[in-house]
Amino acid sequence: MEDEKDGWLVRHLKAGHAKVLNLALPRPKSVLTIVAVLFLGALILVPTFGREFLPEFNEGSFTINVTLPPGTSLQESNRLGILAENLMHQIPEVAETGRRTGRAEEDEHALGVNTTELEVTLNPSERHKEEIVADIREKLGSIPGVIINIGQPISHRIDFITSGIRAQIAVKIFGDDLNVLRTKAAEVQELIKGVEGIADLQMEQQLLIPQIHVNFDRDKAKQHGVMIGEAAEHAELAMQGQTVTSIIDGNRLFDVVLRLNDEAREDKEAIGKIPFETLRGNVVPLKLFADIEEAKGPNLINREGVNRRMVVQANTQGRDVVSVVEDIQTILDEKLELPSGYYISYGGQFESQASAQRNILLLSIFSLLGMFLALYTHFRSISLTLQVMLAIPLSFIGAVIGIYLTGGVFSIATMVGFVALTGIASRNGIMMISHYLHLMKYEGESFDHKMLKRGTQERLVPVLMTALTALLALTPLVMAAGEAGKEILSPVATVIFSGLFSSTLLNLIITPLVFWRFGEKASLNYLNERKTENV
Repeated sequence: MEDEKDGWLVRHLKAGHAKVLNLALPRPKSVLTIVAVLFLGALILVPTFGREFLPEFNEGSFTINVTLPPGTSLQESNRLGILAENLMHQIPEVAETGRRTGRAEEDEHALGVNTTELEVTLNPSERHKEEIVADIREKLGSIPGVIINIGQPISHRIDFITSGIRAQIAVKIFGDDLNVLRTKAAEVQELIKGVEGIADLQMEQQLLIPQIHVNFDRDKAKQHGVMIGEAAEHAELAMQGQTVTSIIDGNRLFDVVLRLNDEAREDKEAIGKIPFETLRGNVVPLKLFADIEEAKGPNLINREGVNRRMVVQANTQGRDVVSVVEDIQTILDEKLELPSGYYISYGGQFESQASAQRNILLLSIFSLLGMFLALYTHFRSISLTLQVMLAIPLSFIGAVIGIYLTGGVFSIATMVGFVALTGIASRNGIMMISHYLHLMKYEGESFDHKMLKRGTQERLVPVLMTALTALLALTPLVMAAGEAGKEILSPVATVIFSGLFSSTLLNLIITPLVFWRFGEKASLNYLNERKTENV
């Protein structure tokens, strides 16, 4: 550069900033009061925000479970699965569908043959995702007797991994008696079906199905010389089967299972003829020492933490998960009566959100303590350290406004953004206060308005440049809100962008004001300590 004059833009920025600073310095109480009101307003706004575990994904496809009553044959499930696919293709946005009816027993996500899982790929559309989901529910709702659960490939798997439930919300009822669990689960479903924002509400399908019960008579078994344990194992072998060898056919391996044929396993007379060798060496049939009867039993018994449980699950539509769960909790606390020994827990994204929020808040406290110790090690003053960290509440104001303008929902992504913001925002205070101290130590300035104006003006360009660099880098992510693949990055960027914007503007006014009111003694002590160390 040929001269040391500032450019046109910098001159105008400094002139405008000088006017604002000249107005603020004589009125520190008024300015600080206004900022305090803004901060309190931001704090008041926070409880009105919704809360979710992760931001809503926009994956461009859906995973839809179509569940029929237990016991539905594979042929019938296949027929209705084809019907569901045809209905999907009536929706303009649907490009392709894939289908699985049932899954293998050893699959990580095993499903019965009564469940069909549809993978639906969408074409780009001007319609909002909520409209397409509503259309899907209307189409599939026309199939009688089915339960629909609509998710997305990634979020669907996250729900299952975190809670074992393929839905966002899981109301889990624990107890001993299956009949009581079924009754209370149905009662829960009836009570919460009217909660605003609830969708795909369904109760875990547990039905009574025909079974054959074998009840051993210990006295008769003793008379015939039969050991009950061995008899039970022998009966289980006949009914359930046991792999005795394997056959290799080309590249495929088949297990050979020894058991009664299908007809015999459903025939009480045939079961009663199962032979047993007694301790005396003779052979007697099962019916001589056991009662064989037809009865009904549950098709499925699920346990969690050793306790039996039933689940009422649901997704959300149009509302955040935490707000919906809070409404559910209020209703169940008021209207649901559980017998002694029975209790409810809430799982799904609500449980994951609460746990993650608790962990992040705890780690944030340690981070703030670490920042405080690092700054105190340099400045050797609590006052100067707190003045630097004043940038954190100033950034909080902008971050809250940014969240409000982008939907007003807190998620783990926004909390991570807050943690990152605290460190980024504090650097402006470090630059300004360090420069004030530099002017007084090395350039003969006194602690007065002249020094504050000079120090702030000389730091104006570096502060704006560092902030502007970060803001420009974050702009593409902020503008990409709602795009597939940007669901987590965009909320983080929005918090940092809006928080850094407010902290940068306010810091240029608030930091010199606070330093003027509270920094004289601390700065003089800091300079005296440095002189003593140099001597």
